[in-house]
Amino acid sequence: MFTVEQIEQAHGRVKSGADFPRYIQEIKQLGVIGFETWVYDSHTDYFGNESFKTSSDGKYTPIAISNSSNKELFLTYLKRHQRGETNYFTFCNHCAETGIEKWVVSLETMSCTYYDIKGELVLVEIIPG
Repeated sequence: MFTVEQIEQAHGRVKSGADFPRYIQEIKQLGVIGFETWVYDSHTDYFGNESFKTSSDGKYTPIAISNSSNKELFLTYLKRHQRGETNYFTFCNHCAETGIEKWVVSLETMSCTYYDIKGELVLVEIIPG
């Protein structure tokens, strides 16, 4: 099975959202089938076959998530991040500002689903292969 260290090495090569598809392909080859990232501190739960699960530690001091979501502003921030205009920490702060609590990635369906603090689905994206 894979380790958090292997995943973090792959993630270390991500400089912006533009690098995300390549990162996804790399961790998929490690055996990751999905993961869930929590915006408040950026800890991530990674899932593999046969109910395998491992988790990373938080990456920064916890930040507050807005109690109300703003999908339109989130989409603006997401597009900027995907164009490589913001770094990961800035993107996480933008998520918190717009009420995004977490994102869930499925490497089986190649999708990334964003949820607000109320647990409501905000956006589903298809990850380019």
